[in-house]
Amino acid sequence: MAVLAGLAGCSSGEETPAQQVAERFYSAVGSGQGTAACGLLAPRTAEQMRSDGAGCAGSILQLDLSAGGVRATQVWGGEAQVRLAGDTVFLHRFSRGWLVRAAGCSPRGEQPYLCKVGS
Repeated sequence: MAVLAGLAGCSSGEETPAQQVAERFYSAVGSGQGTAACGLLAPRTAEQMRSDGAGCAGSILQLDLSAGGVRATQVWGGEAQVRLAGDTVFLHRFSRGWLVRAAGCSPRGEQPYLCKVGS
């Protein structure tokens, strides 16, 4: 698993909480804490990860998720995008805070991102 520790970047205001969730998600994945990583997923995304038979915690750790340092964070109301050196993460703000809606996402030009986790 190619998850890099020490995610860093600078942002402020609305961007900081979303960025922190993305960093915690990758920290959990990188340290083999699948249950903690799944706890940071949006409900529908966590359900998708549970449906493959290995359960969410097992499934999330089997993916090749690469992070790297934070490059940029953008927030649009209740949606956020955190761009990392090796990944793009999409988050949604729920009543309990920001949760990962999709991760392991790669741009595909004019087409929607292709994501390993969620959509």
